Amino acid sequence: MKKLVLDIPDMIDLDEKDAKDMLAANLYASGKLSLGQAAEMAGYSKRTFMELLGNFNISIFNYNEREIENDIANAKSYHI
Repeated sequence: MKKLVLDIPDMIDLDEKDAKDMLAANLYASGKLSLGQAAEMAGYSKRTFMELLGNFNISIFNYNEREIENDIANAKSYHI
């Protein structure tokens, strides 16, 4: 695993855990990590990490517009 060292101004109230949480959440939101990978990176279970995502206004449903449109089209063509 890579280790990253950052210099953060003293006026920013950010500890290592907060930084790790924010980075994992943003990597998940950008699609660079799966939910499981991001949870592991931040040191949480998947369930706990899903709850944490709400603190960052990040949805657990990480679909792009095209994927949602495809799902809607598939649902419309489905007949019981």
